[in-house]
Amino acid sequence: MGVIVTPGGYALPGTATAFKTGSWRIERPVHVHGIAPCHHACLAGEDPQAWIARLAEGDPEAAWRLLVVSNPLPATTGRVCPHPCESACNRGGYDQALNIHALERFLGDAALAHDWAYPALSPPRDAPRVAIVGAGPAGLSCAWQLLQHGIQPVVLEALNQAGGIPRTAIPPYRLPRAVLDGEITRLLATGIECRFHQRLGRDFSLEELEAEYAAVFLAVGTQKSRPFSVEGAVPRDLHYGLDLLRHWLAEGTVPAWDEVAIIGGGNTAVDVARILRRAGVRAVHVITHERIPAPDVPEHERMRAAPDEIAQALEEGVIIHENRMVRRLILRGERVVGVELVHAKKLREGERISVQAFEGTESVLKVEQVIPAIGQVVDEEGLTKLLGQREFLRVDEVGRIATGSRLFAGGDCRPGLGTVAGAVADGSRAAHAIAQLLGGGSRDEPRAGLVTLARLNLHYFDHAPRQEGAILPVNERLGDREVQRGLDANAAAAEAARCFSCGDCMACDNCFTLCPDNAVLKTAIPAADGSHYVFDYDYCKGCGLCAHECPVGYIMMVAED
Repeated sequence: MGVIVTPGGYALPGTATAFKTGSWRIERPVHVHGIAPCHHACLAGEDPQAWIARLAEGDPEAAWRLLVVSNPLPATTGRVCPHPCESACNRGGYDQALNIHALERFLGDAALAHDWAYPALSPPRDAPRVAIVGAGPAGLSCAWQLLQHGIQPVVLEALNQAGGIPRTAIPPYRLPRAVLDGEITRLLATGIECRFHQRLGRDFSLEELEAEYAAVFLAVGTQKSRPFSVEGAVPRDLHYGLDLLRHWLAEGTVPAWDEVAIIGGGNTAVDVARILRRAGVRAVHVITHERIPAPDVPEHERMRAAPDEIAQALEEGVIIHENRMVRRLILRGERVVGVELVHAKKLREGERISVQAFEGTESVLKVEQVIPAIGQVVDEEGLTKLLGQREFLRVDEVGRIATGSRLFAGGDCRPGLGTVAGAVADGSRAAHAIAQLLGGGSRDEPRAGLVTLARLNLHYFDHAPRQEGAILPVNERLGDREVQRGLDANAAAAEAARCFSCGDCMACDNCFTLCPDNAVLKTAIPAADGSHYVFDYDYCKGCGLCAHECPVGYIMMVAED
């Protein structure tokens, strides 16, 4: 006998399920795993929301293991990355952006302290072999990703140690060598074959690599400083910024100067300025046509160095002459005794960037040495045919040098990069492309669009202060002492708890508890989309309450089919 439903104020058994009220619906709720802004902005290709969620759950080791799937050097990048993820963070529109790079550093340091091992990966004996030229961040990242695809990487490094620019040009007060050595040693132990003292053009040729290996990834970096002169004038005793950095890191000394001008606005210029101050140079001037970063300064006008490093350099007594350029070297014989400066401004016209000097604004700065830090280019040794007359290697969006070729490149040797995290991403991207080329890769699942602040329900979040690591006082910034300190475990847990979990379910139960029709079912094991909730569309009327009350923008209403 069918269920009898009456208009009275009572119900018989079964009446609650007899009518499938979902037929009233014109919209239905769906789970949409959106892209968090931090993920979209991350130079290394990480999904910070995903690993921060594991940290917020109290499992830092699980967070680290998820993090190193995409970035095997978190203790390094957590120190030197300019962290654009934080500028993009939705929390910045509520109180203060999440301190993502400090959390990344915390996990990297915890892995070193607790010896959390990278999973050892052993490709099959008949696995294809891929040559990687250069053991910097791009090369190491590519090797790590290839291992995860079951491909054997063989890294060829010209020096006697891996690390690239982080080892040879980033000062220890920013990146302690124990941290760099610890991460790289543990990473190489996963099964990466690394051969040292192997220089392209001297010990092997590109043609030999292409004949011997299934594919080749060039991560050769930029080993040559860009030539410098001012209207043809070149000082006799010219020291390039990168060369000076390398000498200081290798020997621990710099020439005994009194007043120095450094030309450039990138990390190399700022690092050179800071080591000179540490070495006792009385007056260190940085001359740049860009501006010191500030909220009201347009992005294209800002100095390219990390804002934190610029701020610390100013604290340490470095003098930055923004919106200036060198018009003339003042020489006595072939020795510099000063520079003539002129006001200048960086202009953007569409995609074109230019620098305009303003006549009549000249001034003279007395210095005894000019140090150009105006960028580096690829050393053409072994790469003459590929480079032609260019300064960098030309690649497509996945790092392939030419359509259909088995030759890839990434890191600083391609134009427009210059960050460790970006090099990590280049290596990862090329490795995925190589794996697909060799038949062992899979394409990433597409995800929905960017989750904006407007998609979040901020009523469910409390204001909370951003956790910051301590910074050494200026008078204690001596030698190699690390200036920026990390977060402790309590501060890291508090900071992880501030994450909005943009675009991914945080298991708050709002949809489950607030649905007026009990049409949200909670599951004991993860559902197909990874959450613990499913919609019972037989009874969901499409009221939209679950979507409205979802704190993280994970539920959206779509038109009924």
